[in-house]
Amino acid sequence: MNTEELIARMTVEEKAALVSGTDFMHTNPIPRLGIPSLCMSDGPHGLRKQIGTGDNGVSESEPATAFPTAAATACGWNPENLRRMGEAIARECRFYGVHTLLGPGVNIQRNPLCGRNFEYFSEDPLLAGVLGAAEVEGVQSRGVGVSLKHFALNNSENYRFMGDSVASERTIRTLYLKPFEYIVKHAKPATVMCAYNKVNGTFCSENRWLLTDVLREEWGFDGAVMTDWGAAHDRAAGLKAGLDLEMPGDTALCRRQILDGIADGSLPQEVLDTACRNILGWIGRYVKPADPTPVDWDAHHALAAEIAADCAVLMKNDSVLPLSGAEKLHIAGDLFANMRYQGAGSSMIRPTRVTSPAEAFAQRGIRSVPPEECDVILVFAGLTDEAESEGFDREDMRLPEDQLRLIDSLCGTGKKVVVVLFGGSPVELPFNDRVSAILNMVLPGQNGGTAAAQLLFGEKNPSGRLAQTWPMRYEDVPSHETFGRTPQEVYAEGTEVGYRYYDWHGIPVRYRFGHGLSYTTFAHGEWVRQGDAWTQTVTNTGDRAGAEVAQLWLDGELRGFRKVWLAPGESVTVTLRPEEEDRTEYPDTLDVPPLPPVLPITPESRFTDLRRTFLGRILFRAVMAMPAKQMKKARRMPDGPEKENAVKGAVFLRRVLESNSLRSMSMCAGRSFPYNYAQGFAELANGHLLRGMRRFLTRIRVPALPKDQR
Repeated sequence: MNTEELIARMTVEEKAALVSGTDFMHTNPIPRLGIPSLCMSDGPHGLRKQIGTGDNGVSESEPATAFPTAAATACGWNPENLRRMGEAIARECRFYGVHTLLGPGVNIQRNPLCGRNFEYFSEDPLLAGVLGAAEVEGVQSRGVGVSLKHFALNNSENYRFMGDSVASERTIRTLYLKPFEYIVKHAKPATVMCAYNKVNGTFCSENRWLLTDVLREEWGFDGAVMTDWGAAHDRAAGLKAGLDLEMPGDTALCRRQILDGIADGSLPQEVLDTACRNILGWIGRYVKPADPTPVDWDAHHALAAEIAADCAVLMKNDSVLPLSGAEKLHIAGDLFANMRYQGAGSSMIRPTRVTSPAEAFAQRGIRSVPPEECDVILVFAGLTDEAESEGFDREDMRLPEDQLRLIDSLCGTGKKVVVVLFGGSPVELPFNDRVSAILNMVLPGQNGGTAAAQLLFGEKNPSGRLAQTWPMRYEDVPSHETFGRTPQEVYAEGTEVGYRYYDWHGIPVRYRFGHGLSYTTFAHGEWVRQGDAWTQTVTNTGDRAGAEVAQLWLDGELRGFRKVWLAPGESVTVTLRPEEEDRTEYPDTLDVPPLPPVLPITPESRFTDLRRTFLGRILFRAVMAMPAKQMKKARRMPDGPEKENAVKGAVFLRRVLESNSLRSMSMCAGRSFPYNYAQGFAELANGHLLRGMRRFLTRIRVPALPKDQR
């Protein structure tokens, strides 16, 4: 049967099931009509295929390749890296029977403290769009769909479940929507995932302007739109706004709202049919049997190192690098043996194996000597999972204090100090002028140790360029006074984000967007315009082969780029054709509503607000005992990657519960925490015991799912 025949034969109950997920990572099958279930899994820099069911970011997952994160791959300025990575991830998806990868994430890195910056590409919309499109093309070229996320203005974590991103239309269109627009038009993603937050007072899952007027009618998107996990609110309003699929599903409330809306006529049948049509098209294109051919895990491990080496940024070098191999080295820092190679949260991958810098050095027979005997000191430092994770924003832009003290003491020895950094977002560098070199590995994936050794010893030539500005101090960031502090995120700085702000106002930065050094040197000719194209000649003027990024800047904005690889003395002419600019004059006004009251507690309240009442504190402590128990269990595990991931999972669970709302908890938990329980919790927290008990006992009734009918 074709799509229209299927829709004509489906009952309303079957349609309500089809537009709701089930079992956390699947669409609902309709066995009576032979409609299969589509399987999704987290990405975006590797596959996190859950084993069994459970909350995303916490459950155990199948082994897969942990590639460099988006914040790392963006520094490569090399779309081919993303295309090849996408193809490899898709191969692993096919092996495990996954039909759609949840990624890439292309939200703008608005502020360095955003806990999820590691999962996003850049502060620049063109760079994010080009690289995101390459990953989409790579994944979908192998028959696996993607879900482009998080649409839109999901640029902070502390209040992402209930926050309101308040911005002018000019700011939204000319900066924050640009990566999504580029990818939708150039790469045609299978699905788009709407974000948790509101945009100017309307939740993304119910925002018709965002999901229909812009995404479908202006940009021509013809795929399916799904929620982030737990982002549904009024389900009927969402369908009318252009939201097709609610995830993770198994929520009686949402199906009840659909059935009641159809019954009383407030939800037109054709609106529900349109959503079913979009989902059936997605299923028909991407549901395929698993490919049992074994994955070449070794090749993917090697690819992870290759990409990591191409993306690492040599930020400073006073001629100490590359190392010759003859130096006596003192090696310090916990991240030498326990490399931080990925972020924490729903994108956390169970790696097939991890090659740390310590292992890579051991393979080369390199060992550490005491500081007084060394020629060069290597310090491996960076952000920890406790400081940077999905679910919360960082508290400051500093490295951990113990690391700063270590670097300070080693600089005091008078020896040359090289700092190797790991982390998904900029940090303050108070030691910058005292060290001889800084190599930024970002979050390089499971084989980052190999890449770090190759770069330090000159086996590879650094060619990464920063995809995010590194300010001198957090106080220099335009949104530093208000970012992540309340449920209302006001984008008062407009489009003056990252380099646009620092350049326009002449504010000194530590390292500029696009900065990166090499072990060779390059000469750049002037950009010359020829019709709609611009050309520049780039020459390798040094004695080593290396790569350079030609960057076309027009009117203070990046308008094009290309990475080129050159032998010593070689020249190449780069030709770039910038996309035509949107010259529409959009409104630049802000309408900032008052902050919502904290009390009384409602299902939309931040979970930490329960602590403001006596009974709420009791409920809060009871729920938070769960991640505490998980952490104790993780701490007892043997040292190794499994323990590290278990600890990360416990940290993520604690922080994401703190920032959650009762409603989003219910939307995520499905049958185990139905919406009437969320209402009951709110009533109990407000001291209304009888009302709370009635809520707990008032079950929301819906028909059995088609897969459960006999």
